[in-house]
Amino acid sequence: MNDDVRNIVLGVVAAGVSASLGWLTRTYLWKRKLRRKQTFFGLPDHSECLLVVNRDAGAEGAVHRFDVFALLELSSLIKDCGAHAQIVQHDMTQQGFGERTEFCLGGPYSNRRMAAHLASLLPGVSMNVDTEPGPDRGSFTIGSERYRVEGGVAEYVILARVTAGQNGRPVFLFCGQRAITNQAATRYLARNHEKLARKHGNGSFCLLLKVVNSLAYGPDVVEVVADVTRAALAPAPPVRTSHRAAG
Repeated sequence: MNDDVRNIVLGVVAAGVSASLGWLTRTYLWKRKLRRKQTFFGLPDHSECLLVVNRDAGAEGAVHRFDVFALLELSSLIKDCGAHAQIVQHDMTQQGFGERTEFCLGGPYSNRRMAAHLASLLPGVSMNVDTEPGPDRGSFTIGSERYRVEGGVAEYVILARVTAGQNGRPVFLFCGQRAITNQAATRYLARNHEKLARKHGNGSFCLLLKVVNSLAYGPDVVEVVADVTRAALAPAPPVRTSHRAAG
Protein backbone atom coordinates (compact mmCIF):
# COMPACT_ATOMS: atom_id res chain seq x y z
CA MET A 1 0.00 0.00 0.00
CA ASN A 2 1.53 3.27 -1.13
CA ASP A 3 1.25 6.54 0.79
CA ASP A 4 -1.62 7.93 -1.33
CA VAL A 5 -3.83 4.90 -0.76
CA ARG A 6 -2.97 4.82 2.94
CA ASN A 7 -3.88 8.50 3.31
CA ILE A 8 -7.19 7.92 1.54
CA VAL A 9 -8.02 4.96 3.82
CA LEU A 10 -7.04 6.90 6.93
CA GLY A 11 -9.13 9.85 5.75
CA VAL A 12 -12.19 7.62 5.22
CA VAL A 13 -11.72 5.98 8.63
CA ALA A 14 -11.31 9.37 10.33
CA ALA A 15 -14.44 10.70 8.62
CA GLY A 16 -16.38 7.59 9.70
CA VAL A 17 -15.20 7.91 13.30
CA SER A 18 -16.02 11.61 13.36
CA ALA A 19 -19.49 11.01 11.93
CA SER A 20 -20.13 8.21 14.45
CA LEU A 21 -19.01 10.37 17.37
CA GLY A 22 -21.18 13.22 16.12
CA TRP A 23 -24.20 10.92 15.83
CA LEU A 24 -23.59 9.44 19.28
CA THR A 25 -23.24 12.92 20.79
CA ARG A 26 -26.43 14.17 19.16
CA THR A 27 -28.28 11.03 20.24
CA TYR A 28 -27.03 11.38 23.82
CA LEU A 29 -28.03 15.05 24.00
CA TRP A 30 -31.45 14.32 22.48
CA LYS A 31 -32.08 11.49 24.94
CA ARG A 32 -30.94 13.61 27.89
CA LYS A 33 -33.25 16.42 26.80
CA LEU A 34 -36.11 13.95 26.41
CA ARG A 35 -35.49 12.43 29.86
CA ARG A 36 -35.53 15.88 31.45
CA LYS A 37 -38.79 16.66 29.70
CA GLN A 38 -40.31 13.35 30.77
CA THR A 39 -39.21 13.91 34.36
CA PHE A 40 -40.64 17.43 34.47
CA PHE A 41 -44.00 16.29 33.15
CA GLY A 42 -43.96 13.00 35.03
CA LEU A 43 -44.41 11.13 31.76
CA PRO A 44 -41.97 8.23 31.27
CA ASP A 45 -42.22 6.07 28.15
CA HIS A 46 -45.64 4.42 27.66
CA SER A 47 -47.10 6.02 30.78
CA GLU A 48 -50.71 7.16 31.11
CA CYS A 49 -51.98 10.61 32.05
CA LEU A 50 -55.30 12.39 32.47
CA LEU A 51 -56.61 15.42 30.61
CA VAL A 52 -59.47 16.77 32.70
CA VAL A 53 -61.73 19.28 30.95
CA ASN A 54 -64.75 21.31 31.88
CA ARG A 55 -67.91 21.61 29.87
CA ASP A 56 -68.98 24.56 27.78
CA ALA A 57 -71.77 26.28 29.65
CA GLY A 58 -73.61 26.87 26.40
CA ALA A 59 -73.75 23.26 25.22
CA GLU A 60 -74.43 20.09 27.13
CA GLY A 61 -71.40 17.79 27.12
CA ALA A 62 -69.41 20.02 24.76
CA VAL A 63 -65.94 21.46 25.34
CA HIS A 64 -65.24 25.11 24.59
CA ARG A 65 -63.26 25.56 21.38
CA PHE A 66 -60.41 27.34 23.17
CA ASP A 67 -60.16 24.42 25.58
CA VAL A 68 -60.00 22.10 22.56
CA PHE A 69 -57.05 24.14 21.28
CA ALA A 70 -55.47 23.83 24.74
CA LEU A 71 -55.91 20.06 24.61
CA LEU A 72 -54.11 20.00 21.26
CA GLU A 73 -51.18 21.90 22.78
CA LEU A 74 -50.95 19.40 25.64
CA SER A 75 -51.43 16.38 23.39
CA SER A 76 -48.35 17.35 21.42
CA LEU A 77 -46.27 17.53 24.62
CA ILE A 78 -47.59 14.17 25.79
CA LYS A 79 -46.86 12.54 22.44
CA ASP A 80 -43.29 13.90 22.47
CA CYS A 81 -42.76 12.19 25.83
CA GLY A 82 -43.95 8.85 24.44
CA ALA A 83 -46.95 8.80 26.80
CA HIS A 84 -50.68 8.31 26.32
CA ALA A 85 -53.56 10.53 27.42
CA GLN A 86 -57.11 9.86 28.52
CA ILE A 87 -59.58 12.75 28.22
CA VAL A 88 -62.25 12.84 30.90
CA GLN A 89 -64.96 15.31 31.87
CA HIS A 90 -64.48 17.06 35.20
CA ASP A 91 -67.54 15.44 36.79
CA MET A 92 -66.60 11.96 35.63
CA THR A 93 -63.24 11.90 37.45
CA GLN A 94 -63.58 10.34 40.87
CA GLN A 95 -60.05 9.42 41.88
CA GLY A 96 -57.13 10.83 43.78
CA PHE A 97 -53.98 12.35 42.36
CA GLY A 98 -50.32 11.36 42.25
CA GLU A 99 -50.59 7.99 40.52
CA ARG A 100 -50.79 9.54 37.05
CA THR A 101 -49.84 12.94 35.73
CA GLU A 102 -52.91 15.12 35.39
CA PHE A 103 -53.58 18.21 33.31
CA CYS A 104 -56.68 20.03 34.56
CA LEU A 105 -58.29 22.83 32.51
CA GLY A 106 -60.86 25.44 33.44
CA GLY A 107 -62.02 27.59 36.31
CA PRO A 108 -63.73 26.27 39.44
CA TYR A 109 -67.10 27.63 38.28
CA SER A 110 -67.24 25.08 35.45
CA ASN A 111 -64.74 22.43 36.58
CA ARG A 112 -65.61 20.61 39.79
CA ARG A 113 -62.22 18.93 39.94
CA MET A 114 -60.41 22.26 39.58
CA ALA A 115 -62.39 23.57 42.54
CA ALA A 116 -61.25 20.56 44.57
CA HIS A 117 -57.62 21.00 43.49
CA LEU A 118 -57.57 24.66 44.44
CA ALA A 119 -58.98 23.87 47.88
CA SER A 120 -56.57 21.02 48.61
CA LEU A 121 -53.43 21.87 46.60
CA LEU A 122 -53.48 25.68 46.33
CA PRO A 123 -55.43 26.83 49.38
CA GLY A 124 -54.05 30.36 49.11
CA VAL A 125 -55.81 30.89 45.75
CA SER A 126 -59.50 31.64 45.49
CA MET A 127 -61.68 32.67 42.59
CA ASN A 128 -64.94 34.54 42.66
CA VAL A 129 -67.58 32.29 41.10
CA ASP A 130 -70.60 34.56 41.51
CA THR A 131 -73.10 34.20 38.69
CA GLU A 132 -74.44 37.73 39.08
CA PRO A 133 -72.59 40.48 37.17
CA GLY A 134 -70.25 42.60 39.25
CA PRO A 135 -66.71 44.03 39.27
CA ASP A 136 -65.32 41.08 41.24
CA ARG A 137 -66.94 38.35 39.18
CA GLY A 138 -64.24 35.93 38.05
CA SER A 139 -61.51 37.71 40.01
CA PHE A 140 -58.59 35.92 41.65
CA THR A 141 -57.61 36.52 45.24
CA ILE A 142 -54.07 35.39 46.06
CA GLY A 143 -52.91 36.27 49.51
CA SER A 144 -53.95 39.89 49.99
CA GLU A 145 -54.00 40.75 46.27
CA ARG A 146 -57.05 40.74 44.00
CA TYR A 147 -56.89 40.45 40.22
CA ARG A 148 -60.01 41.45 38.31
CA VAL A 149 -60.77 40.50 34.74
CA GLU A 150 -60.96 43.15 32.02
CA GLY A 151 -62.60 41.26 29.19
CA GLY A 152 -60.43 41.17 26.10
CA VAL A 153 -57.91 43.61 27.59
CA ALA A 154 -56.26 42.03 30.63
CA GLU A 155 -57.23 38.55 31.77
CA TYR A 156 -55.46 36.34 34.28
CA VAL A 157 -54.73 32.63 34.50
CA ILE A 158 -53.04 30.41 37.06
CA LEU A 159 -50.40 28.02 35.74
CA ALA A 160 -49.30 25.59 38.42
CA ARG A 161 -47.34 22.38 38.79
CA VAL A 162 -48.10 20.70 42.09
CA THR A 163 -46.76 17.44 43.46
CA ALA A 164 -48.12 15.47 46.39
CA GLY A 165 -45.55 13.27 48.09
CA GLN A 166 -42.00 12.46 47.10
CA ASN A 167 -42.84 10.01 44.33
CA GLY A 168 -46.20 11.42 43.26
CA ARG A 169 -46.81 12.39 39.66
CA PRO A 170 -47.47 16.11 39.15
CA VAL A 171 -50.79 17.84 38.65
CA PHE A 172 -50.73 20.72 36.16
CA LEU A 173 -53.45 23.33 36.63
CA PHE A 174 -54.61 25.84 34.01
CA CYS A 175 -57.19 27.93 35.81
CA GLY A 176 -58.20 30.99 33.81
CA GLN A 177 -60.76 33.74 33.95
CA ARG A 178 -61.84 32.93 30.39
CA ALA A 179 -61.39 29.88 28.15
CA ILE A 180 -58.87 31.67 25.93
CA THR A 181 -56.61 32.16 28.96
CA ASN A 182 -56.50 28.39 29.50
CA GLN A 183 -55.13 28.01 25.99
CA ALA A 184 -52.67 30.84 26.62
CA ALA A 185 -51.35 29.03 29.72
CA THR A 186 -50.90 25.71 27.92
CA ARG A 187 -49.09 27.46 25.08
CA TYR A 188 -46.86 29.25 27.57
CA LEU A 189 -46.03 25.91 29.21
CA ALA A 190 -45.26 24.29 25.85
CA ARG A 191 -42.89 27.11 24.92
CA ASN A 192 -41.20 27.57 28.29
CA HIS A 193 -41.14 24.16 30.01
CA GLU A 194 -37.35 23.91 29.75
CA LYS A 195 -36.88 27.28 31.43
CA LEU A 196 -39.44 26.39 34.09
CA ALA A 197 -37.69 23.08 34.76
CA ARG A 198 -34.34 24.83 35.18
CA LYS A 199 -35.82 27.38 37.58
CA HIS A 200 -38.15 25.20 39.64
CA GLY A 201 -36.70 21.73 39.16
CA ASN A 202 -39.29 19.03 39.64
CA GLY A 203 -41.01 20.70 42.57
CA SER A 204 -44.21 22.68 42.88
CA PHE A 205 -44.69 26.17 41.49
CA CYS A 206 -47.58 28.53 40.82
CA LEU A 207 -47.40 31.40 38.35
CA LEU A 208 -49.92 34.14 37.72
CA LEU A 209 -49.98 35.02 34.03
CA LYS A 210 -51.71 37.91 32.30
CA VAL A 211 -53.09 37.55 28.78
CA VAL A 212 -52.79 40.92 27.07
CA ASN A 213 -55.41 42.16 24.61
CA SER A 214 -56.79 38.77 23.64
CA LEU A 215 -59.29 40.46 21.30
CA ALA A 216 -56.38 41.48 19.06
CA TYR A 217 -53.66 38.94 19.88
CA GLY A 218 -55.57 35.86 20.95
CA PRO A 219 -53.60 33.63 23.37
CA ASP A 220 -50.15 34.64 22.13
CA VAL A 221 -49.18 37.67 24.24
CA VAL A 222 -48.64 36.50 27.81
CA GLU A 223 -46.84 38.23 30.67
CA VAL A 224 -45.70 36.70 33.94
CA VAL A 225 -47.26 38.85 36.64
CA ALA A 226 -45.66 37.07 39.60
CA ASP A 227 -44.44 33.80 41.01
CA VAL A 228 -47.13 33.31 43.67
CA THR A 229 -46.01 29.87 44.83
CA ARG A 230 -45.53 30.79 48.48
CA ALA A 231 -48.87 32.57 48.79
CA ALA A 232 -50.72 29.89 46.81
CA LEU A 233 -49.41 27.02 48.95
CA ALA A 234 -50.03 28.83 52.23
CA PRO A 235 -53.16 27.79 54.17
CA ALA A 236 -56.15 30.01 53.62
CA PRO A 237 -56.94 32.30 56.58
CA PRO A 238 -59.66 30.90 58.83
CA VAL A 239 -63.17 32.21 58.38
CA ARG A 240 -64.50 33.88 61.50
CA THR A 241 -68.07 33.10 62.43
CA SER A 242 -69.80 35.18 65.07
CA HIS A 243 -72.36 33.55 67.33
CA ARG A 244 -74.90 35.88 68.87
CA ALA A 245 -76.59 34.65 72.02
CA ALA A 246 -80.31 34.26 71.81
CA GLY A 247 -82.27 36.88 73.71
